[in-house]
Amino acid sequence: MSSTLDTAYGSSDPNGTGYGGGASSRRLLARLRDVMAGSGSGQERLDKIVTLIAAEMGADVCSCYVMRAGEVLELFATEGLNKSAVHNTRLRVGEGIVGDIAGQARPIALDNAPSHPSFAYRPETGEDPFFSLAGVPILRGGKVRGVLVIQHKDRRRFSEEEVETLQTVAMVVAELVAQGELVNPQEVSSTGDPALLPARLSGTAMSGGLAMGLAVVHRPQLTIRQMVAEDTEAELERFGTALTSMHSAIDDLLAAAALAGLGEPKDILETYRMFAEDRGWLSRIREAIRMGLTAEAAVQQVQNDTRARMSHLTDPYIRERLLDFEDLTNRLLMHLSGKGSGADLGTLPDDIILVARSMGPAELLDYDQRRLRGLILEEGSPASHVCIVARALNIPVVQASEALSRIEPLDQLIVDGDHGQVYVRPAEDIQMAFADAMALRSRKEQMYAEIRGQPSLTRDGAPISIQLNCGMILDLPHLKASGAEGIGLYRTEIPFMVRSSYPDVHTQTDLYARIMDEAGDKPVVFRTLDVGGDKVLPYMAAGNEENPALGWRAVRIGLDHPSLLRQQLRSLLRAAAGRPLSVMFPMIAEVAEFDAARRLLELELKRLETQELEPPSRLRVGAMLEVPSLLWQLPSLLPRIDFLSVGSNDLTQYLFAADRGNPRTATRYDPLSPAMLCVLRRLVDACAHAKVPLSICGEMAGRPLDAMALIGVGFRTLSMSPPSVGPVKTMLRSLDVAALREYMAGLFNVGDHSVRDKLRSFAKDHGVQI
Repeated sequence: MSSTLDTAYGSSDPNGTGYGGGASSRRLLARLRDVMAGSGSGQERLDKIVTLIAAEMGADVCSCYVMRAGEVLELFATEGLNKSAVHNTRLRVGEGIVGDIAGQARPIALDNAPSHPSFAYRPETGEDPFFSLAGVPILRGGKVRGVLVIQHKDRRRFSEEEVETLQTVAMVVAELVAQGELVNPQEVSSTGDPALLPARLSGTAMSGGLAMGLAVVHRPQLTIRQMVAEDTEAELERFGTALTSMHSAIDDLLAAAALAGLGEPKDILETYRMFAEDRGWLSRIREAIRMGLTAEAAVQQVQNDTRARMSHLTDPYIRERLLDFEDLTNRLLMHLSGKGSGADLGTLPDDIILVARSMGPAELLDYDQRRLRGLILEEGSPASHVCIVARALNIPVVQASEALSRIEPLDQLIVDGDHGQVYVRPAEDIQMAFADAMALRSRKEQMYAEIRGQPSLTRDGAPISIQLNCGMILDLPHLKASGAEGIGLYRTEIPFMVRSSYPDVHTQTDLYARIMDEAGDKPVVFRTLDVGGDKVLPYMAAGNEENPALGWRAVRIGLDHPSLLRQQLRSLLRAAAGRPLSVMFPMIAEVAEFDAARRLLELELKRLETQELEPPSRLRVGAMLEVPSLLWQLPSLLPRIDFLSVGSNDLTQYLFAADRGNPRTATRYDPLSPAMLCVLRRLVDACAHAKVPLSICGEMAGRPLDAMALIGVGFRTLSMSPPSVGPVKTMLRSLDVAALREYMAGLFNVGDHSVRDKLRSFAKDHGVQI
């Protein structure tokens, strides 16, 4: 497997012949080890360290700047500059070359430092005679804790090996800084909040639900006692043994996931296993060991450097893969220490709320699922592997950026995964209120379970078909558990997004066949690949688009790359093999696009015949109506299709020209506005006249009040996420459709921003349970 990180940053030369690659580097590290283990205060040892580095590396100056509160770098020790500048010279992060190194968390090597645009002259240091400069960040826990600098009077270019040696030395200095003898750790980490007062953290909801429990802070990083290796070959052997042990443990997790029938989490773990064999990552660790570090220190150095470098990137896929590498690094450190994982089950409370900076999918599965109630992350996204697995396990997840600085181990916590809120050390009245809310939620879920087998009929006998929106194998058990009649939308893109390469026809065929097997005799509508916009494939370069929501996405990509769409259609046809198949094309903006996509499907049908493979027993082809332009082409479109499904999320976005990803416009316009309801009513009438089945599969269908309005407009098939089935079914069984239609007749032509309040009043007056 090629290295993701090497591609982004390049890799160091494992056969370097400069200072950093030979015995001199190991000699320096050995002498630094003696200083670290020796007597004296932290300041005294730091003074010895800079003197030693200057002597061993032949530098005229070696200086160490340490981070203080307020992101200020203070000169703490120097050999070669004026001693009077120590503790008097300060630079803010981003100020001067030293500040640049800290701000970017990257090394800088210059042969003429005074000419650099960021150069900041400090007369008290007496650095006038020095021209060339090389500096590296002092990293600990992925954060910059200081800067280590060497300088020369002459103008000279620093070799890559010299910079690497300085980085390795900075790893040792980081341990001294982290010990708290130079700067009190609380000075730079304190948020200024009283430690034990209640707090509420607002974050991002990434998996719904409510949970209460005690905080378990997931900090798998071990304290590394020995930084410098005594025997490099022995350290390489230890590393190899730990790596083999880790691979075996991941294989055990894979086997357990398969045994538990977890489906997509198993696919995620297989991808994770591939990362564990990444050649670039492993070669950097081995090279750090050859430089003279212990195996643990080498693993941590690569982790710190990778985290600091990648933290500046915004590409969501690369950032999510960083979390996988973080998980692997922590797991490897555990195996080097002789431990299997960071989950010490013997000392954990019965109700666990995990709190972590980030977490990989395997780390989450290390914890006892019977005790795990909720998860709080500082970093992550709903599409991250750990969140996908958490949703499969019905664990609420909130991303809150200040979690680790505000939460102490065993703090009482409440996680509101529906609204993205975390309550830290909540007062007793808040705990009681949430306990009541959780009890009410439990009672409602029990009520929903009781009506699962009841028919989806309104109070006056109108049948409503409730179907599911799914995107992974692990969603399929909800089909039976919820009592839904089928899958109205299967999002095929999610398995594409969690893989590092495009799945071939064989892989896709197996996946679609498994979905049909799980669904049994219930219908499944497969939406072809809908990527682009906010859904990025790691192996497809989308380029920069000013407005991705209106750009190259969905069927547009499929028609521009017909081989990709044909492979997917080929896989679907093969998977059906004598069973009914329903295929839906997304983002259709004109009839010609639908015709082009259908022609590709017909080509694959002919291919199937020539290969004498069994075709579907029945093939239905439909379109998603998301783009308003299609509303004026219904007379041409409807005779060509077997069914039509409304994607209300995008239709609302395009109808009102309001980006649903922009917080300033996402909620500005209400789907329950007269304009939207008029569009939907026109669509219902056109499909009824043409006798074309119509459904809706956006978020509107899963909200009880919105679903009530849809039924009033005339929709009879609603597709929604599994948790919405119970509330919507409860609503419709209490609804009199005739009374609602009569009431709504007067709402289509009003000038209101929204008729939501009017519909809510109707529900209250008529006993509709919303």
